[in-house]
Amino acid sequence: MKKSIIYTKTGDKGTTALVGGMRVSKSHIRLEAYGTIDELNSYIGLLNCEIDEQDHEDFLRYLQHKLFTVGSYLATETEVKPPKEASIITVKDIERIEKQIDVIDSTLPRLNRFVLPGGNEAASRAHICRTVSRRAERNVYKVAEKYPVSEEVLIFLNRLSDYFFVLARHESNKSSQEIFWEQGDI
Repeated sequence: MKKSIIYTKTGDKGTTALVGGMRVSKSHIRLEAYGTIDELNSYIGLLNCEIDEQDHEDFLRYLQHKLFTVGSYLATETEVKPPKEASIITVKDIERIEKQIDVIDSTLPRLNRFVLPGGNEAASRAHICRTVSRRAERNVYKVAEKYPVSEEVLIFLNRLSDYFFVLARHESNKSSQEIFWEQGDI
């Protein structure tokens, strides 16, 4: 079997092809959206290097696979070509995130103040994932203003920031280092 070529030179003029064949500018909103999804996926990999509980490691790996699915979906000209089954986010995927959020949240102390990012390495990385997931969601909503985007993809992305928030709190509380916003002078 011949080894694949890493560089194709087809993007040297500032365009790339979507799944479906249409060439678009590398500054196209779809590329910004799935590029941010890819960035989030990379940060999740970095976060997972600091996670020491197998069930959380496994769930983060699941999210990485699902984000690859979302990226594939966003790279598809859904207005002219139906996405492949492997590129579809389902209600079941959303429910799985919601269940994980509920499980983690049930172990946390009641929240009555705003949490600042930080606390320890794992919590800080989870907060980065939270903020990047919010940016990814905003970018996908920009795509949805012009092109069809499934409601499940939008909901899935919305749940991600909630998940990373409770995971950050979980990691901070393991070492009693949760940081709260203090109004006024400190």
